[in-house]
Amino acid sequence: MNTPYPRPEQMRLAAFLTAGPGRPGGWRHPGSVPGWLTGEYYQHVGRVLEEGRFDMVFLADILSVPDRLGGSTDSQLRYGGLGSLRLDPLAVLSAMGAATRHLGLAATVSTSYFEPFPVARSFATLDHLTAGRAAWNVVTSFQDSEARNFGRDRHIDRDQRYARADEFLEVTCKLWDSWADDALVLDRAAPLFADPDKVRAIDHHGRWFDVSGPLNVARPPQGYPVVIQAGASPKGRDFAARWADVIFCSHASLESAQDFYADIKGRAVAAGREPHDVKILPMATPVVAATAAAARESEARLHDLVDPVAGLSILAYHLDVDLSRFPLDEPLPLMDVPGVDGHYREVAERTRRDGLTLRELGRWYGGRTEGSFVGTAADVADGLERWFTEGACDGFMIGAVHTPGAFEDFVRQVVPELQARGLFRTEYSGRTLRENLGLRRPGTGDWRLRAGVPASAGEAR
Repeated sequence: MNTPYPRPEQMRLAAFLTAGPGRPGGWRHPGSVPGWLTGEYYQHVGRVLEEGRFDMVFLADILSVPDRLGGSTDSQLRYGGLGSLRLDPLAVLSAMGAATRHLGLAATVSTSYFEPFPVARSFATLDHLTAGRAAWNVVTSFQDSEARNFGRDRHIDRDQRYARADEFLEVTCKLWDSWADDALVLDRAAPLFADPDKVRAIDHHGRWFDVSGPLNVARPPQGYPVVIQAGASPKGRDFAARWADVIFCSHASLESAQDFYADIKGRAVAAGREPHDVKILPMATPVVAATAAAARESEARLHDLVDPVAGLSILAYHLDVDLSRFPLDEPLPLMDVPGVDGHYREVAERTRRDGLTLRELGRWYGGRTEGSFVGTAADVADGLERWFTEGACDGFMIGAVHTPGAFEDFVRQVVPELQARGLFRTEYSGRTLRENLGLRRPGTGDWRLRAGVPASAGEAR
């Protein structure tokens, strides 16, 4: 498929990680190290990824133990599902940042259950402490189980949560802009610590937030920490195309990835941005071995470690649908889902293409290898190269079927193959995450374009 949007010369690589056991079969794998409650575990993963010259590590997060399958947390806890144990991502990234020098550090924080001031402060702090390596994965959340942990009976509906997220991003960027880049003077003789004329209140008064400001942290080294988003619904795509620097997605085929890539780039241009301002990274979960046959056997063993109920528990959470009410030996029916639209598109495409029953879908979903990149290092590199060169992505979000072993395999086998083909860096070229991603540093007031506010408008709503 030809795309009017030129691809970058080299691909970007990020690593998808949870601060916990990860996949329901992965933690049972002999190559998995159960160190999820120790800083050393995450620091080791960070050093491995930096050895592979990854752009960043991305920590996914949720705010509850999911109970969507049958109204119970039992399946998550029994099978070690993705939501069974999650440490605070910002604390984990602080530990990883201390053990690395170049690796970008991305944390998931919800706009539905937090407030702009502490979020702006936390990410500005992380950006300073790591010399410009912070990134924020913006999510709106979607589960009632999360709402009940924050004093609410139900979650905000989709339209309202995106409206809140829009204003949340605007306020956060205003807070990052509340200090001019040169506001911190540190003139001991004068004395002048910070120039009062270059630190200002934001006086934001909107529908969702009233925030005076200024922030009590100087402007971040990157201007704004890198913003990541994963919107797949039409409203989510518009939001991501306006606000995100990096878009994370998941696709069941090259063709659907190409369609998404062209759509998002077009939406970004329509929002007044350049196509290269948005990096699109689909999920890829490679299985690599010395021979193609050995890789297929390894993939089969991984699937054998997944109980179908474990996969259905995760899928029920992602779709926000109680799948226990459907027969296990019939296909997943067509439906409108209140949860993640991208995950539903992926499983609907797979169900239709392969004729899977719900039971088979559960086993596949719990141990799926997104992108079907399975084989030798050369085989996996061939697949990644095809997606990259045929207009499906700007790089990849690499998942690990078990941790840390699968990351070690990818870094030490696939990365050299990509480097030999000129598809991936051999050394970091930039100082900050934005520089390594090929993203410009936002100037003060850049939030106006993303929020759709005219350049002549004042700071307050």
